[in-house]
Amino acid sequence: MFESLQERLGNAFQKFKGQKQLTEDNVKEGLREVRLALLEADVNFKVVKGFVDQVKDRALGEEVMKGLDPGQQIIKIVNDELIELLGGEQQGLDIKAKPLKLMMVGLQGSGKTTSSGKLALYLRKQYDKKPYLVPADVYRPAAIDQLTTLARQLDVPVYPSTTDMNPVDICRDALAQAEEMGCDLILFDTAGRLHIDEGLMDELENIKNACTPQEILFVADAMTGQDAVTVAEAFNEKLEISGVVLTKMDGDARGGAALSIKTVTGKSVKFVGVGEKLSELELFHPDRIASRILGMGDMMTLIEKAQSEIDEDEAKAMAEKMAKAEFDFEDFRSHMRKIKKLGSMEGLLKMIPGMGNIMKQMGQDALPEDEMKRTEAIISSMTMKERRQPKLINQSRKERIAKGSGVKVADVNALMKNFKQMSKVMQAMMGGGKKKGKFGLPKLPGLGGGMPDLSALGGMDGMPGMPPGMGMPGMGEEEGTKRTISKKTLKARNKKKLNKQAKKKKKKKK
Repeated sequence: MFESLQERLGNAFQKFKGQKQLTEDNVKEGLREVRLALLEADVNFKVVKGFVDQVKDRALGEEVMKGLDPGQQIIKIVNDELIELLGGEQQGLDIKAKPLKLMMVGLQGSGKTTSSGKLALYLRKQYDKKPYLVPADVYRPAAIDQLTTLARQLDVPVYPSTTDMNPVDICRDALAQAEEMGCDLILFDTAGRLHIDEGLMDELENIKNACTPQEILFVADAMTGQDAVTVAEAFNEKLEISGVVLTKMDGDARGGAALSIKTVTGKSVKFVGVGEKLSELELFHPDRIASRILGMGDMMTLIEKAQSEIDEDEAKAMAEKMAKAEFDFEDFRSHMRKIKKLGSMEGLLKMIPGMGNIMKQMGQDALPEDEMKRTEAIISSMTMKERRQPKLINQSRKERIAKGSGVKVADVNALMKNFKQMSKVMQAMMGGGKKKGKFGLPKLPGLGGGMPDLSALGGMDGMPGMPPGMGMPGMGEEEGTKRTISKKTLKARNKKKLNKQAKKKKKKKK
């Protein structure tokens, strides 16, 4: 999502490149491109007009800040206004309420049932809530079965609804059942329709009056663009929704719903679905989304993903193995699988500032998914002993591994070479090797250990699992490690060099 908008806005900002100051003419020309970019992203035209007018007023009403050229100034203004357009500050739920009652509403097919399961998992994991799922959709075929299946997967209780029951009675009775079971989070999965009708709205209003939920979350399919905003407005007028959950944010939607919904309804997007798995639900952070739209990455979300999926003690233990040169193919495969849990490599790389543009310039070669699959296939074709002791892998073993993984022997050789180089680089970074240093990793925000600073190190192309050209830059002759040469060693080398030159001169004279 937002890729097309990001590209168009990038072209618009190019209009300000080389300008000495912001004038009415260049601002007007640049904002014309911004307007077209937003309209193409299916943003509501009234929202676009208000946004562009606001940016124009600020651009012409402010002096260029010290240290910023006009292009940077306009990007800063657009970023600030995008954050406001997306809702300003991040809006969460009233977690302190006991029990916390969430009513999920929206049209049929928007993802209410799946979002109910995702919210149950998220709130249990983050706030130690005890969820109780309530299937109140008695009209859609298999809707009750779907939520019951999700409840079984999550190992949480579910109300035993049947299609012949009244939805209002289901919800009212479920409250009493949840209280008896000690559940402090109740999610009402209500019915949807293919379009808005009075019968649906009256039923939802009756459920609201009977159960008094603290939160009424409108679930919208981000792929529907402005239609989602129109429907949200109708639901808000009747039920006074408290927030929005946008689903399918990982798809190729243009982003119009996310950018329009706050202005049109006055209600903030609170959560976004970023995949099909129950764990793929994220809080909606307007500042982070604005950063992604402008191609500046989203490091905080990347760090939070790593924190949620990678155990800190395991990460430290693996780092210690690297420092002691005990990191083997078994560890490497395990590490790759943990990274894959964070999401697609393409999505993760785009969260790193500037990486989106680099990947765009490199084309399909920038996507390491296939390379990672091939690397994992090669490692999986090794025996446990070979993975633990890579030195055992001779030519005949390489041929067997290549045949088993469906690759060439050259690919196995490349993996072995790159793995050896990576081990040396990691050893140098972690303070390992012959001169044993103190083990320690620089900290990332909120993490006990983190990514080491690579700026002082050599790099390499084609690290295992990485595409060509995306390794660490600046690979030197010493296979990625910078070595300090003592004066004594340098003197000995020079003496040896002089002796060789003297011998050559003697040969010539003879």
